[in-house]
Amino acid sequence: MLKYIILFTVGAGLLACSSVNTISLNSSESSNSDVLSQGTETNVIDSIVEPYKQDLEDEMNEVVAYAERPFEKGRPGGALNNWAADALLESQIGNARLSGPTFSLLNIGGLRNTINEGDVTLGDIFKVMPFDNEVVWVEMPIEALADIAEYLTARNGEPIGGAYLRNGKLEVDGVNADTKTVWILTSDYLMNGGDNMTFFEKKVSVTHSNELLRDAFIRIAKKQKMLIWSDEIRIKI
Repeated sequence: MLKYIILFTVGAGLLACSSVNTISLNSSESSNSDVLSQGTETNVIDSIVEPYKQDLEDEMNEVVAYAERPFEKGRPGGALNNWAADALLESQIGNARLSGPTFSLLNIGGLRNTINEGDVTLGDIFKVMPFDNEVVWVEMPIEALADIAEYLTARNGEPIGGAYLRNGKLEVDGVNADTKTVWILTSDYLMNGGDNMTFFEKKVSVTHSNELLRDAFIRIAKKQKMLIWSDEIRIKI
């Protein structure tokens, strides 16, 4: 419900701004009049939102887990890198439709905030992942691992789970001489080439999970209760 209220009020605000810009092109008189009406409309929007602010604050302050230590991101690795990649992997790996070797891949730029020591709230997870990116399963030819290894080396690391980069080679759990394809768990943004991940153009197939990455993080945080901390360096340049 709160989500729809926010969308409604933002939309109303945009319409108000649009109206001001259009009329101001016609005359200075209209412009002055409309600026006043814009202030009135803003007050109306505030009055609509105000009763729900406390509910929103209460929702964001819900404690979903606990962190014994701070989770920070970094290159080539960091505790937040590892937790995010592992949480994504854990959220999907039990699905029977995933067949064959699977690893997770995210980007540091997408993790927008650290997780501090202490109670971890719903709002904290929103700060880490504020984007409405969907979890997708991308099936890739085994040959694409070389391209991904090159990318990770050039970037000096990105969050990965279920895999290691050693001596310029990406090693994925479960890969053997007979492996033809691997699954990458990632976001739809990255799968579509975000952050220059153009290697996804070689994809064999894509499966949409219909779950937001943020929701997967929240689900796993609640399941873990105590966030699993690890500063293991998975990418060695």
